Amino acid sequence: MKKTVAFIAFFFWVLQIKAQKIDFGLKGGLNISTLNFNDNSSINSKAGLNFGAFFHIHASPKWALQPEFMYSMEGAREPLTGNENMIIYRLNYLNVPVLLQRDFNNGFRIEGGPQIGFLLNSRVKSGNTTVNNPNFIASAFSLPLGVSYVSYTGLGFDARYVFGMSNINNQNRGVIIQSNVFQLGIIYMVRYPQKK
Repeated sequence: MKKTVAFIAFFFWVLQIKAQKIDFGLKGGLNISTLNFNDNSSINSKAGLNFGAFFHIHASPKWALQPEFMYSMEGAREPLTGNENMIIYRLNYLNVPVLLQRDFNNGFRIEGGPQIGFLLNSRVKSGNTTVNNPNFIASAFSLPLGVSYVSYTGLGFDARYVFGMSNINNQNRGVIIQSNVFQLGIIYMVRYPQKK
């Protein structure tokens, strides 16, 4: 709870800084997610989607902050012993990363920062049966690191890897589970400065 309050306070501080310019953008793309365990094991990756909106806050010509609000389909797949069926874990989050970006003059950026994810729902599917799964914690902390490119038309792309930093296991049995996600996305900057 303390981490959540601190993150929200940091986010509102970011919104109140004296910025040179604030752009708005939309983005969406592909997730490749998996669940990693503290014994260095993991289960099969699962594909999903992510989409949402962001603010690009120019703190200086070379540095910017980018808070985002992203719906993210995460989880993993686990094969059942002795047959071809899979158990599919579906974890859907509202993720709020606040990224520090180093802007380059050619449209490329490198980015990284903290992210909090709020678990919207958690389900497990086996065969044709899907049920709610209460075994995951309601929030998760992560560290996204990546690169992005935005052209002067406002169109661009990004690629990032999201390292799970907190234990999302709600069973308290000594097993640490972390969600790691590779993301590819398409960006559209609604208000992007035109090239002079």
